[in-house]
Amino acid sequence: MEPRRDPRGALVRPYAVTRGRTEPSRDIALEAVLSATPTQVAESRFAGHDKYRIATVCEGRAQSLAEIAAYTRMPLGVTRVLVADLVAEGLLTLHTAAPAEGYEERMNLLGRVLSGLREL
Repeated sequence: MEPRRDPRGALVRPYAVTRGRTEPSRDIALEAVLSATPTQVAESRFAGHDKYRIATVCEGRAQSLAEIAAYTRMPLGVTRVLVADLVAEGLLTLHTAAPAEGYEERMNLLGRVLSGLREL
């Protein structure tokens, strides 16, 4: 018989991972592309387990913020805060893919990305 898990554990962990922060230090779009060099990954080992996992996901292959959240199985809000920290610490490289014009243009870009993924 499997032991019962405390349902509060899943709620506390994201809060603890971000040290109570709910807003990232900088705004990073969902479709923004992030990458990490082997040196950045090696240095991220000292930033904490979750940040190291994020850096390893981005090593050798650029990933969007949404992909990072999916691969690490972390909530998007938590991933956004940790990725912003990694960019600020120089442990991830941010390649902004979104146009600066505004919301409608970004939504059109997301629509094109989704259409391309469906064709795969």
